[in-house]
Amino acid sequence: MSAVFNFTFVPWFRSVAPYIHMHRGKTFVVAVAGEAIAAGKLPAIAQDLALIQSMGVKIVLVHGFRPQVNEQLRAKGHEPRYSHGIRVTDEVALDCAQEAAGQLRYEIEAAFSQGLPNTPMAGSTVRMISGNFITARPVGVVDGVDFQHSGLVRKVDAAGIRRSLDAGSMVLMSPFGFSPTGEAFNLTMEEVATSVAVSIQADKLIFLTEVPGIALDPTRPVDDENAIDTELPLDAAKKLLATLEPAQRPSDTAFYLQHCVKACEGGVERSHILPFAVDGALLLEIYVHDGIGTMVVDEKLESVREADVDDIGGILQLIEPFERDGTLVKRSRTEIERDIQQYTVVEHDGVIFGCAALYPYPEAATAEMAALTVSPQSQGQGDGEKLLRRIELRARALGLDSIFVLTTRTMHWFIKRGFQQVNPDWLPEARKKKYNWDRRSQVLVKKLK
Repeated sequence: MSAVFNFTFVPWFRSVAPYIHMHRGKTFVVAVAGEAIAAGKLPAIAQDLALIQSMGVKIVLVHGFRPQVNEQLRAKGHEPRYSHGIRVTDEVALDCAQEAAGQLRYEIEAAFSQGLPNTPMAGSTVRMISGNFITARPVGVVDGVDFQHSGLVRKVDAAGIRRSLDAGSMVLMSPFGFSPTGEAFNLTMEEVATSVAVSIQADKLIFLTEVPGIALDPTRPVDDENAIDTELPLDAAKKLLATLEPAQRPSDTAFYLQHCVKACEGGVERSHILPFAVDGALLLEIYVHDGIGTMVVDEKLESVREADVDDIGGILQLIEPFERDGTLVKRSRTEIERDIQQYTVVEHDGVIFGCAALYPYPEAATAEMAALTVSPQSQGQGDGEKLLRRIELRARALGLDSIFVLTTRTMHWFIKRGFQQVNPDWLPEARKKKYNWDRRSQVLVKKLK
């Protein structure tokens, strides 16, 4: 085994350990679009889910089947019909949905039963449980459209799902529900996954979809990773939804976002939209700091936002003790007032508990993160992480390649979060001229691309 491999593998494995510990015992609802299975992604997704479960995560897997049902319909000479973003399920479509669900269940169970040597499934034992966990009701007639056998979730057997998860099984759910009279209804994968996540109070709801996430500018197409809003607070997501037309297609911004918002409002702290086109998207989102795709997060009463002039007093009060003991360079009220648009703050009930500033150097494709401060009252609760993620998001939106910090006392905190130490000569020329050689601050850089 090469020394180079050892050198790269060991630090990587150590870097993911905190996330393994963090997620052990948690419950995730993972919704996989039928398009992912049609694209041949099922074997890799099954391997990743088996790996995640082996690290102590309880998983409910909900599959979609839009393309599979459409294929069955066309084979029978029928065209798919939709209205209000929901399939109109007549007798033929219901038969096609039942056939597609049966075939997909067979394929999914087969994928999780593999155990070939020299594959990620070697030695794995994944027991899958599925059943009538969903009670449904008809959509009925909406705006003159009779949806026939299309349904909505009426009730989720949360206790039954939890018992299966606690027994060590992975729960597999198709987008079907049944009425108390035994009538079958075709549901949407998105609604089933959201309803289940809320009912069992899952820790995460994850959509593995044909879209890469929510664009920073929803009016423009997503054309690269910098165009993705990697973390969207619930309030911001709700405001965005209010500006959008009702979703009709999965490619519409509101299509998955509306379900993420509903889940967060129902008590699921984090909801994710990930691209199945990226190999290992689930692993990248769960076990890597920066993740991939978009995460909608319920910050409860706490908000992370850009600062305004009303925050100047709170920022001064927050950073003053750290300036006094030499942790931070002293900044005057005039400086902060001049640069207030560069600041991001963490606010709770009207009180500023954290702040950070971003000073771009576009000529060098980098920016300085300065004045990162968290109140002693809330240290250790993740506010520093939230500020760092927001600063990274702002820097990516500017098309920058990296961010850097100057610090004398908190070097290890930054190194744990992907920063690397460099020589002060690395600094952009404009910043190098202001570098205080007497203070001897360490310079640390984090690449964003």
